[in-house]
Amino acid sequence: MRKNWAAAFQIAAVYVGTVVGAGFATGREIVEFFSRFGFFGFISILMSGYLLIMLGSKLMRIAAQINAVSYQELNVHLFGKIAGKGINIIMLIMLLGVSAVMLAGAGAVFEEQLGLSKSLGVFLTIFLSFIVMLVGTKGIFAVNSFVVPIMICFSLMLMTISIRQTDFLDKLLYIPYAVDGWKSVLAPFSYSALNLALAQAVLVPIANEIKDDWTIKWGGILGGAALTVILLSSHFTLIMLPNLEVYEIPMAIIMKQIAPFFYWIFVLVIYGEIFTSVIGNVFGLDRQVKQYIAVPTFVSISVIFLISYVISLVDYSMLLSNLYPLFGYISLTFFVLLWLKPFKANK
Repeated sequence: MRKNWAAAFQIAAVYVGTVVGAGFATGREIVEFFSRFGFFGFISILMSGYLLIMLGSKLMRIAAQINAVSYQELNVHLFGKIAGKGINIIMLIMLLGVSAVMLAGAGAVFEEQLGLSKSLGVFLTIFLSFIVMLVGTKGIFAVNSFVVPIMICFSLMLMTISIRQTDFLDKLLYIPYAVDGWKSVLAPFSYSALNLALAQAVLVPIANEIKDDWTIKWGGILGGAALTVILLSSHFTLIMLPNLEVYEIPMAIIMKQIAPFFYWIFVLVIYGEIFTSVIGNVFGLDRQVKQYIAVPTFVSISVIFLISYVISLVDYSMLLSNLYPLFGYISLTFFVLLWLKPFKANK
């Protein structure tokens, strides 16, 4: 069997690009789930990394094996017909909510970092997403294959600078007091559950198009490993920032302080990552809508963006702090069933 590493890397890039959205790229999501818990957050990231590698790969391999066109079929396979339909409705609401968080994140980048109008950031993102969405999966592969390697390079650069600080080890081992410290125990599970449940909207149709089990397996492993590296490098960087919870886009604040000459490029990279997640979510939603109603892509995308835009009018930090942990706990059922579902690779 010919091993197609190029296709595996493309799948890995889409996996990373889908997960590394507004909350991840800005640093806000990593602060919420991990970095505010100090050393406990570091342990949680290692656990999350393992889960993202193993279960991301398993999710795609099952999807390809049962020939699932959208995440609807995968959820029916995991939950059964009746419960699966209920889960799909919840997933639809979650994907709309996260798409709104992404749009609000794009607006926050324009407002907090560029000093421009939030609405300009939101509408520009919608316009560019329309173009990529009408191209289809090739457009999604192209955008992710370009943005993801740049994001990894910046994460590693910031981590290298942070590690060289004299007080880095003290900051890494420090465990701050948190009223909701119990969440650090659930964090690796709720974080992985949230991201896998949402990523399936893109990963299922992508796995269905690739089909080759070896390629899908290694795409999931490489993607999960890259996510672990970005999570760790972002955490090592974020713990160096005092009062890290008060910023909407903490990663950009750090870049401005320690590597100002790269600041504007990094802001573009953050925006690029938000953009890859927007198109990933909308791609999955479009596939799901078409399972229920036969409508042209242009119409379904227009409705999805209209609803997401209305929700995105709420403050970005408020949306992320409330919706993401809630969606994480909801996704735990999906996570457990995916973990327990037996899988035998085709010979």
